[in-house]
Amino acid sequence: MTSPAAPLPLLPTSVIGSYPQPGWLIDRSGLGGRVPPRVRAQELWRVPAERLREAQDDAALLAIRDMEDAGIDIITDGEVRRESYSNLFANALEGVDVAHPATGLSRTGLPDILPRVTGPIRRTGPVGVEEVAFLRAHTTRRIKATVPGPFTLSQQAVDEHYRDERAMALAYAEAVNAELRDLVAAGADVVQIDEPYLQARLDQARAFAVEAIDRAVQGITATTVLHTCFGYGARVKNKTAHDYAFLEEIAGCTVDQISIEAAQPKLNLGVLGRMGAKTMVVGVLDLGSDEVEEVATVEARIHAALEHLPPERLVIAPDCGMKYLSRTAARAKLDVMVEAARRARARL
Repeated sequence: MTSPAAPLPLLPTSVIGSYPQPGWLIDRSGLGGRVPPRVRAQELWRVPAERLREAQDDAALLAIRDMEDAGIDIITDGEVRRESYSNLFANALEGVDVAHPATGLSRTGLPDILPRVTGPIRRTGPVGVEEVAFLRAHTTRRIKATVPGPFTLSQQAVDEHYRDERAMALAYAEAVNAELRDLVAAGADVVQIDEPYLQARLDQARAFAVEAIDRAVQGITATTVLHTCFGYGARVKNKTAHDYAFLEEIAGCTVDQISIEAAQPKLNLGVLGRMGAKTMVVGVLDLGSDEVEEVATVEARIHAALEHLPPERLVIAPDCGMKYLSRTAARAKLDVMVEAARRARARL
């Protein structure tokens, strides 16, 4: 299948990346009961290795059909082949020792098992191209592919080679850039880099994050998105900041769109008016629980964003971390979001 030529509607709907993985595919209790793994966690998969790819294809089709049936305009494969948003790509790079990990600190300052960077970071070949090709072959919707961003990758590793966080982040940026080019060639209409650590490591972010992000998306011809957040809603319940500590600083980076969560943290949406000419992907679904919001609640969140942005620069999405919801709740939330966007669009 090929990407559609028809333009997107005003207030297009999207997802951030993940979608609930079936319990027959992965140990969901094990997945939800731990910090998202930074090294591979093969023990979480319930399917034997020789059948895993086929099972993941089946799970991807379920995610694709749910998103299509809900009416989402820009879909993913649900990231169903991943144990976390970052570890599949991070552990596929040369120069990264995943067999002998080290202990570092998580974004919350707790001990975390992290890959060790022991040599020059280099991508030796495509990591997610087959997944994007599968998605492209099974939908006519616009498709998004996601990759962990270079800043976050640099913060989720123990540096035993560069001894310089900026140099390591720029090396990761080169690897991300090569991956994005291949994902676009495979059919991705939108490519997104995930950078949650921007909010957790402010000194480092201010020193070199924008430089690394700009290098990662340099020369990319598809729509580029930078996603940043406060952490998965199912794991971080008390989001009381109401403001991003590092958001306006990235308004000048060269990505086309910036994706933020806004529903669960009750974000002060005034910041949307200070983001220059960026299109903003705004989270309007609270993913802190399986509770499904009323359509009117989600529509009100959309209109609150429209007080600060023209509709041409607003994309509607959930907050991040749908993988931790039940599939029933995730699908119901998407249905509500699409209907709320339809009603908001009709009132423009």
